[in-house]
Amino acid sequence: MTDWSWLVPLPVVLPLSAAGLALALYRRPRLQRIVSLATLTIVAIVSAALLVLADAGPVVVEVGDWAAPVGISLVADRLSALMLTVSSVVILCVLVYSLAQGREDGEQFAPISIFHPTYLVLSAGVANAFLSGDLFNIYVGFEILLAASYVLITLSGTTERIRAGTIYVVVAILSSVLFLVAIAAVYAAVGTVNLAQLAIRLPEVDPGVRLVLQTMLLLAFGIKAAVFPLSSWLPDSYPTAPAPVTAVFAGLLTKVGVYAIIRTQSLLFPGGRLDDILLWVALATMVVGILGAVAQDDVKRLLSFTLVSHIGYMVFGIALGSTEGWTAAVYYVAHHITVQTALFLVVGLVERFGGTTSLDRLGGLAKMTPVLAILFFVPAMNLGGIPPFSGFLGKVGLLEAGVQLGTPLGYTLVVGSVVTSLLTLYALIKAWNKAFWQSPPEELPANRVPSMMVAPTAALVVFSLALTVFAGPLYAYTERAALALKERDPYVTAVLPDGARGEGESQRAAEENAEDATDDAEADG
Repeated sequence: MTDWSWLVPLPVVLPLSAAGLALALYRRPRLQRIVSLATLTIVAIVSAALLVLADAGPVVVEVGDWAAPVGISLVADRLSALMLTVSSVVILCVLVYSLAQGREDGEQFAPISIFHPTYLVLSAGVANAFLSGDLFNIYVGFEILLAASYVLITLSGTTERIRAGTIYVVVAILSSVLFLVAIAAVYAAVGTVNLAQLAIRLPEVDPGVRLVLQTMLLLAFGIKAAVFPLSSWLPDSYPTAPAPVTAVFAGLLTKVGVYAIIRTQSLLFPGGRLDDILLWVALATMVVGILGAVAQDDVKRLLSFTLVSHIGYMVFGIALGSTEGWTAAVYYVAHHITVQTALFLVVGLVERFGGTTSLDRLGGLAKMTPVLAILFFVPAMNLGGIPPFSGFLGKVGLLEAGVQLGTPLGYTLVVGSVVTSLLTLYALIKAWNKAFWQSPPEELPANRVPSMMVAPTAALVVFSLALTVFAGPLYAYTERAALALKERDPYVTAVLPDGARGEGESQRAAEENAEDATDDAEADG
């Protein structure tokens, strides 16, 4: 059987290598574009290949040939491969959009010599965070993408962007320090940061200590994921950045935090001691976020608040702690990455055409530019949860999982989810009515929108529709991913074969297997 493990590090290694090459070619912007486009296209293809390979079991590579738990493991299982594939497609589409915008605006959007290396580094950081098999390397992935995001969010150096970037930097540093302290505490408690080994050793730690470690990690990831009440920084930071940067930030960066919550909650803390608290947090995130969206008169800020709100849906699924909840949550993450990015790209086109994103100054766009009207309407209805779109399917899965929980809190979350979905639809219809349907209060500039900016936006909208067309196979894939998360053993065994677990851990694994065999025998009897 062919060993395809060499594919696993490519989504990290290729962009980092290409970033160095792009920086060396700072005087050759045309070659920089070719390098960036070729690299991210290859990364998208490799990610799709890993998506197929991971369905047969986790694909693991030991960096530097140092076996786990001593060395660094990169692991492509169903969850990480799916996140990597969706993010690679999104990053590639946003790059094409930014190339077209850069061609139109020259260096007004961003100095090309800075943008391309930084964007490639961002891609490598996202991939590293998804593929990492130990806590500290997840931290490294976060820091790589955050260092790149510091540069991207302040491109062109306007006062407003510097101010927003400062807020973003302060919040990011705070979460990173908290994450680093949590890693130190985890290592002090169990003597390792390898995720597979932590899954074996953490159950032996004092329950109080384990609860403190879980809380610290959730706080760090909650800030990065913009979970309420740790989300107030996001609506002030994202809307000020250039359209491609805002789009990739909104679609991806918060989802890396959500991914980290899914990974640690399922693998390291499967007992669910904080699940009820997470359910309340999910409810508050949904309701507060969407109330903020309803109150906005700027479409960028409106979408930023809906982004916060819909993080609550993902936390809802995670906190349910069931296979059904995790299945729906993973599917919803994939859906939301695509739809939210597409909406921000469309809003970038609207701003270019009409010269503003203020709903009080826009109007009549459906008549003036029907293509933009369609490109906004489709993902907006998808985000609002209108059937048969993927947003509806993901929400139905979450609602079913909430009903299966069968507790008053579960039913409260179901009601909160429905109300949030209705308010999301109301906010987006309001935006559609003001920007596209009503007559504008004053004449709009009606600037030309380059077709090469429309094309990747349309491609991303089509990709979001594909999540609906192929919802059956995709949902089945996310269900298998959730089952593997629930079992934990496939991940642990792939990273730590019996010989690498240590004598005591191998003995415990053998005892657990013996107990399972006894239980099965008694059940058969």
